[in-house]
Amino acid sequence: MSHPTSNRASLWFLAITLLSFLAASTAPTPLYHLYQEQLQFSAATLTLIFGVYALSLLAALLTVGSLSDFLGRKPVIFTAILLNMLAMLLFINADSVTWLISARVLQGFATGMATAVLSAALLDTDRQQGPLINSVAPLLGMAVGAMGCGLLAEYAPLPLQLTFWVLLALFVMQALYVWRLPESVSRQSGALASLRPTLHVPIQARRTLWSVLPINTAVWALGGFFASLAPSLVRTATGSTSNLIGGATVAALTVTGALMIYTSRNRPADKVLRLGASLLPIGVVLILTAVHSASLSLFFIGTLVAGCGFGAGFLGAVRSLVPLALPHERAGLMSSFYALSYLAFCLPSLLAGNLTRTFGLIATTDGYGAVLIILAVGALLALMRQRSLKVCHP
Repeated sequence: MSHPTSNRASLWFLAITLLSFLAASTAPTPLYHLYQEQLQFSAATLTLIFGVYALSLLAALLTVGSLSDFLGRKPVIFTAILLNMLAMLLFINADSVTWLISARVLQGFATGMATAVLSAALLDTDRQQGPLINSVAPLLGMAVGAMGCGLLAEYAPLPLQLTFWVLLALFVMQALYVWRLPESVSRQSGALASLRPTLHVPIQARRTLWSVLPINTAVWALGGFFASLAPSLVRTATGSTSNLIGGATVAALTVTGALMIYTSRNRPADKVLRLGASLLPIGVVLILTAVHSASLSLFFIGTLVAGCGFGAGFLGAVRSLVPLALPHERAGLMSSFYALSYLAFCLPSLLAGNLTRTFGLIATTDGYGAVLIILAVGALLALMRQRSLKVCHP
């Protein structure tokens, strides 16, 4: 039996490492307009730079997502950290669109690999706190990365390099420490076969996965929009030119989401899902109203409400799924869940980025918001129907 102190240290390390990967993932968001000015590329190229990250992450989840179920957690975590260190070096030296795309592709693959293995390792280490940390750490990481980079870009020297030097130093320390972790999964055969692109969803979890998919899709599509187009939208609608705006919009959404997760952690999963499906559309309506009235304050109020929906929807989905997997099924289930999440994160925003060329940013945002509202309200109605069926047929 593992020592409680050792377990606590492992939990902290895994949580900070997961947070670091997601912080690195949003660090470029406040810098996109600086890259645009320096390298002279279009809005369509910007969405491509954003999109290749998410597609590469998805490729990792589909191939190496369940690898740690066969090789053990530690070697896979170490490999993911090494790949992300290389990505940080590419960002530091990025002087062309090709370098930026290469950095994002490598970072996406490293983050996909890390997300699956760290999520599974957290569940191995603590069945009670693991799901909570799996929900909170990514959102806090996204907030820290976006806001931290925004602050450094606004007030510190080397705006396009300093953030990545800081992250590189952090990943070096994590690469050294990871070997001190206790291994939670024994090696078994089948590692090569597991690399075939597939979604490993245990039979007992499939019905639940389908039921949480609509609200989870709405949540992550909102996140993708904020990570790619929201900074440009705020600039277009309000005329603000601050480097902090890009980071602040992402941070407002994700910090509120993380706080919502923490405060709702002991509520039943179905209640949290219904709460998420109720708050998300209200927040989106407020954001759309703010865009048309050019109100920065209303935009942030709407973002805070939508952030509550984001956090509740995400936590409800994770809490509904994780109890359904056995230890050697966890990495596979989490990689499948994140694969579907990141499809929702990247594909709608890539489509929106291309539609802006035809319809403009404001009209595209209206259409995007309408789809999110329909998804969330549809999910809420389905959840309420499920609840009424349970009451009628307990």
